[in-house]
Amino acid sequence: MKSFDAIVIGGGQAGPFLAARMVEKGMKVALIERKFLGGTCVNAGCMPTKTLVASARAAHVARSGAVYGVNIPGEIAIDMKVVRARAETVTMNARNGLIGWFAGMDGMTVIYGHARFEDPKTVSVNGETLTAPRIFLNVGARPVIPDLPGVNDIDYLTSTSIIHLDTLPRHLAVIGGSYIGLEFAQMYRRFGAEVSVIEHGPKLASREDEDISDAIADVLRSEGIDIHTGVSDIAFSRNSDGITVATDSARIDASHVLIATGRKPNTDDLGLDAAGVVTDKHGYITVDDRLATNVDGIWALGDCNGHGAFTHTSYNDFEIAAANLLDGDDRKVSSRILAYALYIDPPLGRVGMTEKQARASGRKIMISTRPMSRVGRANERGETKGFMKVIADAETKKILGAAILGIEGDEVIHGIVDAMNAGTTYPALQWSVPIHPTVSELIPTLLGDLKPV
Repeated sequence: MKSFDAIVIGGGQAGPFLAARMVEKGMKVALIERKFLGGTCVNAGCMPTKTLVASARAAHVARSGAVYGVNIPGEIAIDMKVVRARAETVTMNARNGLIGWFAGMDGMTVIYGHARFEDPKTVSVNGETLTAPRIFLNVGARPVIPDLPGVNDIDYLTSTSIIHLDTLPRHLAVIGGSYIGLEFAQMYRRFGAEVSVIEHGPKLASREDEDISDAIADVLRSEGIDIHTGVSDIAFSRNSDGITVATDSARIDASHVLIATGRKPNTDDLGLDAAGVVTDKHGYITVDDRLATNVDGIWALGDCNGHGAFTHTSYNDFEIAAANLLDGDDRKVSSRILAYALYIDPPLGRVGMTEKQARASGRKIMISTRPMSRVGRANERGETKGFMKVIADAETKKILGAAILGIEGDEVIHGIVDAMNAGTTYPALQWSVPIHPTVSELIPTLLGDLKPV
């Protein structure tokens, strides 16, 4: 049996950085990863997909050149092998960077293999037994495949496998109208594929307010994406030219099918029962406000704890755990103000409450909206789709939430994110003097138009 001061299971966005901090403190740490360092973000999520999004935008801008007085002769051709290779290079650079970083750390032992608990202080991997007083789980999540008729009879794609495509689908059917599905839908439409999105719910991006969901649908339809919402039945079958996707309202002749109906935590094969670690009905590991499980000496970080399925929330889990365990601080998950983005083009930046959530809270609220067509930078760039929206508490004057669907919305939202985290009231922000011409300069104007509802 090999003894360590700490064992980290999973090489995503929380565990490796926590392991590195513990090594800095003189601890002996084992980091166990079953596949690739970097987790979903580096290998199958943010980095490769946003690289693909960038290639798709380049194609879109090239096709739109004539509007700006830039004439590109001939048809815009997409070389999917180059597109894929570029995304793979970004992934490998990041992954190899982590490998090199850890290789230079005294006190860090990286083990590739599948770890399972033997008891609350002991795990086995590759036939070896390891023990430590502290064990951190950062095992992430994977795509979930619904039990739909015929799904096992077709060669479907997931968000993991589709990034390895080096040919262009004739017609891509996307099952699921949430964030992952919508990003791939627009991306492949811009590459030149026909695209259909099939969503069970009544709206796309159902987490958002209806006006945001409707605007997202308008953006995608304007680029020729076929959208089907409120679909109650979906079935698949092979045909001579690909795959037939049959719904209660349409039949789609697709060459490829992407299943993007959510993700589930990688907790079902860790031997959690042997350690006594409790999970909820969906398999997420139950943690307290400081990320500790019900078992003393075991913590769960990142996607597997159900407190945020984003790279930045996973990294913040690392920050919370490190602050509490190594720096004598007292950080809590409940103090986190959730922000995220949807990387269609234009992107959606979101923070805090939606209007629906704010109304349900019983607060007296104020709301302001402004179309991107009234933003100077948007008009100058010829990208006026979308709108800005902010919600505030009428009594405390605190900002409760905001959504910016429009050019650079994923960057502009950080002005609101920072203000909310600092506890700044909206009247104070109205007196800021932003730079012109920018999208962010409209934030004081947006706040100045807040009205009670």
